[in-house]
Amino acid sequence: MDFFPIFLKLQEAPCLVVGGGEVALRKVRLLQAAGARLTVVAPQLAPELAGMADAGALTWREGVFEADMAAGQRLVVAATNQREVNRAVSDAAQALGIPVNVVDDPELSTYITPAIVDRSPLVIAVSTGGGVPVLARLVRARLESLIPAGFGQLARFAAGFRDRVKARFGEVEARRAFWESVLEGPLAEAVMNGDESMARQDMERRLAEADDRPSGAVYLVGAGPGNPDLLTFRALRLMQQADAVLFDNLVAPELLELVRRDAERIHVGKSRANHTLPQEDINLLMVRLAKEGRRVLRLKGGDPFTFGRGGEEIETLAEHGVPFEVVPGITSANGAASYAGIPLTHRDHAQSVTFVTGHKKDGSISLDWPALTRPDQTVVVYMGLTMAGELCEAFIHNGKPADTPAAVVEWATTARQRTVVGTLSTLPALISAYDVASPALIIIGSVVSLAGKLSWYRRIENEPVTIAVPDAASAPTGNQGRV
Repeated sequence: MDFFPIFLKLQEAPCLVVGGGEVALRKVRLLQAAGARLTVVAPQLAPELAGMADAGALTWREGVFEADMAAGQRLVVAATNQREVNRAVSDAAQALGIPVNVVDDPELSTYITPAIVDRSPLVIAVSTGGGVPVLARLVRARLESLIPAGFGQLARFAAGFRDRVKARFGEVEARRAFWESVLEGPLAEAVMNGDESMARQDMERRLAEADDRPSGAVYLVGAGPGNPDLLTFRALRLMQQADAVLFDNLVAPELLELVRRDAERIHVGKSRANHTLPQEDINLLMVRLAKEGRRVLRLKGGDPFTFGRGGEEIETLAEHGVPFEVVPGITSANGAASYAGIPLTHRDHAQSVTFVTGHKKDGSISLDWPALTRPDQTVVVYMGLTMAGELCEAFIHNGKPADTPAAVVEWATTARQRTVVGTLSTLPALISAYDVASPALIIIGSVVSLAGKLSWYRRIENEPVTIAVPDAASAPTGNQGRV
């Protein structure tokens, strides 16, 4: 991040604003709302600023800025329409180590003023690093419509119980779990509706009856195919509440940015011939963490029950009496096909679709080839990249035409997505030539021929998508195909 977000206490703190026009007025209003003791330097003042000076709400130093005026200030704002004056203000403040904001000039600023959603004592600041203030204001407008005005009242109510809750619950995890149960339930609604009397009684009861140690649970959450916009609301909510998060290589890094920042992150990913943790150990780790009273999030790419080993994991959890919940996600097959412009079914091409995994638990390939080689169907192969050559050869050997269209979709739905299209006979060579890496899905069937025509992701988002010609001989070598 270009600027570190911070909230500054300014009650009765001396602050300097240089400028007397409408821009300076907007900054003065914000600083006054924060309780600052203001001095304004300007040859003349806008009428409203002049009225504030006459009423004693600020001190007006008539004239031009001089460097010694910055001394002793908590922060300084330059709001004139003369860059040389603004630069002088910035230089003087920085020489004294005082934070300075030059309006609409991030280059001269050491701090910036964000767009603010004020539900005091709840305050939300939105910033684009000074680059696109209009976008920050648009985001603020959306937040204003989403956050009830009663949130400020709820924040004040909760603050009144803060010390008692801290004394009641010695562990941070227990306090967090208690507050989340309070702030997301009927008690919070009562406060925001103005019925604080009932809410106070409920709060007293909760404090008296609450367990000192929170009960643990495990949530198997489908993270979808990679794009954060494709998460479910339930998934995002649990990601923000978890105490510990177990994730693997199929979870896009962008998704981890949405996890609660102070949650413990445990990588349990696997790569070919390098298993960070065996599946059995992952299962038992979830059991142990939950029995410690933690809310454990098992974040899985795609859907937990579609080749995500979710069934194996909940079997272990059930055996050990650990509460769990499974949160479905958009399957990787659906996401990859949609963003690659490959409909899994189509009246002219495929009347059915089958999902298979490229290998069994023991690493062997053993599939129902008569069923998979039937005409007019689509086959999606999970975890088939490392054995693509053997798979394509087996399809052909069992009667599937060698010129059947086939594609591999890498990092589906993300900015790194690539779609490489070929046939059963050429796809393995294309995978090698384009250096395709996991996570990737293979799609086989006549529907693949529609990829170039129907790729809405490429047309609307203007993201680079590689479409290789079916002839492997014309593909690049090494990493030349990476985009």
